[in-house]
Amino acid sequence: MKSWKAGIVMAALGVGLGAWLVDVSHGDSPLKVADGMKVTMEYTLTLADKTVVDTTDGKGPFSYVQGKGEIIPGLEKALAGMKAGDKKRVPVTAEQGYGPYDDKQKVTVPKDKLPPDVKVGTMLRDQTGRPAKVLEVSDKSAVIDLNHPLAGKNLTFDINILKVEKAPAPK
Repeated sequence: MKSWKAGIVMAALGVGLGAWLVDVSHGDSPLKVADGMKVTMEYTLTLADKTVVDTTDGKGPFSYVQGKGEIIPGLEKALAGMKAGDKKRVPVTAEQGYGPYDDKQKVTVPKDKLPPDVKVGTMLRDQTGRPAKVLEVSDKSAVIDLNHPLAGKNLTFDINILKVEKAPAPK
């Protein structure tokens, strides 16, 4: 009778130990960037002439949720499969970044619809929040460029993935 009880106890321990070993092996594998994962990273964005356009240096890391369209398509695609600790230089074409430059996005606006101190080079926002740059100003009107400032430009991102985790459930 003792051996029967000992067999049940050993079987129970074996099953528990086996399940524990499986959990540990899965827990050791780092999470990879995939749809629905929250990614925290550092980056520096440069243009072809090496001009730094944006960086997290001195600002703290940037986070986004993969697959939600929160970053440009070319970068999002290139980050898939990376994990914490990975570093990568990512070239992104204009088409996969902010799109090609479109001359049709230049519009003439009556000057009385703009702030009184508007001048060439002033950055504004349209009704939807898109950036707009003043290209020309005359007595009665101004030419406004509604293209994204990086439209038509090839970009290079130097990426350092700091953390990959499951995104919190939406509230």
